[in-house]
Amino acid sequence: MDDVRLETFIGNLLRAGVLLAAFVVLSGGILYLLQHHAATLSYGHFTLESTALRSLAGIVHLALHGNSLGIMQFGLVLLIATPVARVALAVAGFYLEHDRLYVVISLIVLAVLLYSLIDGH
Repeated sequence: MDDVRLETFIGNLLRAGVLLAAFVVLSGGILYLLQHHAATLSYGHFTLESTALRSLAGIVHLALHGNSLGIMQFGLVLLIATPVARVALAVAGFYLEHDRLYVVISLIVLAVLLYSLIDGH
């Protein structure tokens, strides 16, 4: 593993992650419009999203059952997961390059990212 190959892998990962997330959100959006095209909107009344859309398990459950809001939310989760996967790939790449300093730095960054995602209020 050298720097050029690692940068190529990381670039491809980021590109694929963003494109996949965009496709999933677009699919959910089209499904939403197909299902709710005739719905009347009330801008004077605000309703919160479903509590199932506030947890990863709920989002996955709704998306797997064809819920358009769940599919769009899952696309956003994929978009958020893309840079986290990039850092994880960097850890593996630096490990294969035997670059201990960057492995440690990348692990610290990964730990901060994961902590903020898990404990983020």
